Amino acid sequence: MAMKLYVGNLNYQVTNASLEGLFAEFGAVRSAQVVMDRETGRSKGFGFVEMADDNAARAAIEGLHDREVDGRRLTVNEARPREERPGGGRGGYGGRR
Repeated sequence: MAMKLYVGNLNYQVTNASLEGLFAEFGAVRSAQVVMDRETGRSKGFGFVEMADDNAARAAIEGLHDREVDGRRLTVNEARPREERPGGGRGGYGGRR
């Protein structure tokens, strides 16, 4: 069973490939994605990694949580399900009047 992990406090220079490489030392990585700002195209400083199995994911949490990488202490834990946001997706920027 695959486990999805939240990775916070990433250096803004981290790429999907470097994030995957960081976690690969703990086991097979199914996916690694740094979350990017839609408007600027820059990293938001966090991402998600999906490990191939739960044991590898737990090892990655144990090995990387609170570890300093590129001058920043990482936050690594099991990702929570995404919460629905109210508002219907308009973003509050002058929809229909």
